[in-house]
Amino acid sequence: MRRPFDDDFDDEEDGPYVVIEKRSGGIGSFLLGLAVGAGVALLLAPQSGAATRRELTRRARRVKDAAENAVADAGEAVQDTFAAARQRVEEKIGEARDAIETKRDQVQRAVEAGRAAAEQARADLERRLAETKAAYNAGAQVARDARAARAAEAREISASPKDRRPV
Repeated sequence: MRRPFDDDFDDEEDGPYVVIEKRSGGIGSFLLGLAVGAGVALLLAPQSGAATRRELTRRARRVKDAAENAVADAGEAVQDTFAAARQRVEEKIGEARDAIETKRDQVQRAVEAGRAAAEQARADLERRLAETKAAYNAGAQVARDARAARAAEAREISASPKDRRPV
C-alpha cells in the first residue's frame, strides 16, 4: 500500500552523502608536531653531525622532561580532583546523617507527644465514665428513693381508715 507522499521521498533516488567528522587536536598531537618540527629543523641546520646529535639529544631530554612534568601535573590534578570529590561526598554523607538524625528526633518527639495525648485522652475518658456512672447511680438512687416514697405513701393511704370512702 502506497502512501500519498511516497513519490516525493523515494529513498532509492538519493545521491551519495558526505559525513564530516570534526576532531580537535590534543596535547599529544601538539607534542608530536613539536618533535617532528624540531627534528626537521635540526636536520636542515648547517651544523656538523656531532653537534646535531648533541642538539637532538638535548632537545629529546627537554621533550622527555616536559612530558614527565605534564604527566606529574596531570597526576596531581587527578589526585586533587579525587580528594575534592571525596571531601564533597563525605560532606554530603555528613549532611544526610544530620538530616536523618533530625528526622529521627522529630519522629521520637511525635511518638512521645502521641503517647502523652493518648494517656490524657484515656484519663479524660475514664474520668467521664466515672462521672457518668456516678450520675447514673445517683439517678438510680433518686428513682429508688422516689419509688420507696410513693410506696410508703400508698401504704399509708391504704392503712388509714378515715380517708376511705364507701363504695
